[in-house]
Amino acid sequence: MADTPRTAIIKETFNTVSEAYDSKALRFFPASAAHLAAILNLTGNERVIDVATGTGNAALAMSPHLPHGSVKGIDFSAGMLAQARAKAAVRNVRNVEFIEMDMQEIDLADACFDVATCAFGIFFVEDMDSQLAQIAALVRDGGTIAICNFQESYFNPLRDLMIKRLTDYGVQLPPQTWRRIATEEGCRVLFETAGIRNIMVEQKNMGFYLADENEWWDLIWNAGFRGLLKQLEPDVLERFRQEHLHEVADLTTADGIWLDIGVLYTVGTK
Repeated sequence: MADTPRTAIIKETFNTVSEAYDSKALRFFPASAAHLAAILNLTGNERVIDVATGTGNAALAMSPHLPHGSVKGIDFSAGMLAQARAKAAVRNVRNVEFIEMDMQEIDLADACFDVATCAFGIFFVEDMDSQLAQIAALVRDGGTIAICNFQESYFNPLRDLMIKRLTDYGVQLPPQTWRRIATEEGCRVLFETAGIRNIMVEQKNMGFYLADENEWWDLIWNAGFRGLLKQLEPDVLERFRQEHLHEVADLTTADGIWLDIGVLYTVGTK
């Protein structure tokens, strides 16, 4: 990304959380990646670029569908890429390559891929129109572009409780760019603006029951929310944690605490 204070915070956050990013509390990421791979209907010989690949969930989910193809995953976080490469090595995956590269400064030839994906990444960029156009430029005519992102009500009511308490503590929220594509209409408009056709948007809930309020803390502490939480001094953070987890515990049912995770999958043709 462009070298801005917000970008620096995002990069530092993901480098910091990278070692725990694949924890059980964040298991919806590989689950949603598997669904993304399934709906692409890959034939097996495609060349795929996975933008903002993170720890490689989408890239690694697509790799078994590409016995004669390949995936190139790019991300600007060295920490996240280290985890992606480690997972690929453990699984003996040979058709995926991970490269440290900023998605706003992609240094790859145009039209050299059959498919481009971006899972839970494009909303970190304020100018999503330019970002999607840059991603689409990497794909040949007739190729496929696909993204997935959170639906408007994701993680609620837990997220609303957390955000309200954080703002009460004086924490400054970053621009809520994700909201632009948090609806089916928003996703369609984004793709139409980029000149992408044959647009399909699917809504799927990847939710599950958290064991308890501590698993919710594992989720927010080991994901992108860490940047918000770290605005609090350690003693204040601990007070916030106790207060917030107390209110989250009140949502416990016989099955645990429901974590609603609405995901939007948008696929189109260049």
